Amino acid sequence: MFVKLLLTGCLALCFPLVIMSATAGEPSAAATASGSSTNAATKAASAKPKAGAKAAPDKAPAKPATKHAAKPAAKSTTKSAAKTTAVIGYGARDDVRAFAAELARDTDLPQRDVERWLAAAKFQPKIVELMDRPLLEPPKWYAYSASFLTPARIDAGVRFWRDNAAALARAEAIYGVPPEIVVAIIGVETFYGRNTGSHRVIDALATLAFDYPRRAAFFRGELKEYLLLARDQDFSPLVPRGSYAGAMGLPQFMPGSYRRFAVDFDGDGHADLWRNPTDAIGSVANYLARHDWQRGAPVLARAALGGDAASAVLRRLDGGISERRPLAAWQADGVDLRDATSAATSEPVGILLLEGGADGSTSLWIAYPNFYVITRYNKSRLYAAAVWALGERLRTQYLATR
Repeated sequence: MFVKLLLTGCLALCFPLVIMSATAGEPSAAATASGSSTNAATKAASAKPKAGAKAAPDKAPAKPATKHAAKPAAKSTTKSAAKTTAVIGYGARDDVRAFAAELARDTDLPQRDVERWLAAAKFQPKIVELMDRPLLEPPKWYAYSASFLTPARIDAGVRFWRDNAAALARAEAIYGVPPEIVVAIIGVETFYGRNTGSHRVIDALATLAFDYPRRAAFFRGELKEYLLLARDQDFSPLVPRGSYAGAMGLPQFMPGSYRRFAVDFDGDGHADLWRNPTDAIGSVANYLARHDWQRGAPVLARAALGGDAASAVLRRLDGGISERRPLAAWQADGVDLRDATSAATSEPVGILLLEGGADGSTSLWIAYPNFYVITRYNKSRLYAAAVWALGERLRTQYLATR
């Protein structure tokens, strides 16, 4: 697993744009956003695909990003194309027909079927507005994390963990990813499946593939992956709903990530990320494992600063996070692990800054390789920190109430 963040690939799992987490309320990888801005699950449920449908991280699901302003030329082109689409629809457009012909040539999808599906797609001007909405200032940790660390989200996450304990334990055994991280990602992306998106996926992807020039190449690729996914999973591409960027299911996978990383974790013949928590759990764990999650290794540890280390470290930060260096190099600069029991590592680590409040207080953390694995789901440092922080609270409460 949505805001507006030039993701990363996240998806990157989702996709390297700035997208919003489905429940974050701010600008996800889709998503980075948190993968996508979505409505209540009740709306999505009415049009969810059958058990064969797949959803796709880099998610688009809650990513903060650097300042971004829409390019005037792109907006003008988009408006012109939008007017054309509103008049003649996608089915009559030459570029759409050319896409259908190319897809048919490169795959075994019949051109007539592709043209029929795209003729049924509807241009969604609101999606273009969401994509072009400027992020005037990147959010701070204390504001960004607030909606993810509420008692309601923690309580719901503990219930999700209890209800799916066997699948989570099996995913940890196979992939090495602890339950709290898997549950936290699903919790951040879609509030454990409550908010999976209200936009018809084919509408979202067609709008962005043909009427959003700045990211047209990326979204045409995702549209291709989506139509192939529908074939693979035997569902109508006109039915599924997801985020405004086309991210789908509990974990908000983009179509390409769905096809590459989703797993049929319950063995029923389908990898269903909309309605099957077991498949979603296995798929999130598989995604992280395939991006080099280290079994048993930490994500973050509080940093301790000595002497004049603070000023030296702050000079190395770019957007709240540093480059990665050996821990020994940081220690030579006066940075060390505050807790002596925290894991040392021979691999390069970064320094993460989190803003503590409007009073200007901050904290510094050692960011281990697993932190950067989470950023492959969504590139935002705040997203990865929110997943870790929510996971820590989930684990504490789960263990305390067993």
